[in-house]
Amino acid sequence: MAQYMFLLFDSEDWYDNVTPEEWQQAMKLHGAFMEAVEKAGARVLGGEALERSSTASTVRQREGAEPLVTDGPFIETKEALGGFYVVEARDLDQALELAKLCPAGNVEVRPVMPTGADAEPPA
Repeated sequence: MAQYMFLLFDSEDWYDNVTPEEWQQAMKLHGAFMEAVEKAGARVLGGEALERSSTASTVRQREGAEPLVTDGPFIETKEALGGFYVVEARDLDQALELAKLCPAGNVEVRPVMPTGADAEPPA
């Protein structure tokens, strides 16, 4: 089984007007997603929701100078990274099918790169 990072991107406007009932419904949808992953024979290894991008800080490495710390995300976009899952799936095809079930506006699916002592460099 391989591991895949599901990066959840969506507009943050939803947070401005979400009611407690809508929040609970969204959490139920994510619970149903995790159940569907398990039912498919895959596993959710971890995941979290993230605070709004306005709470982010970015550390930018600079050659020959101290790293620069700035408020906010690295780039301005209409959609922000709102959370993530780490999913163990049979292969990329299964990971993509599972990502279609995820209750997020956009899900970027990316294989997790092995970095242990026996790991090979990226091709």
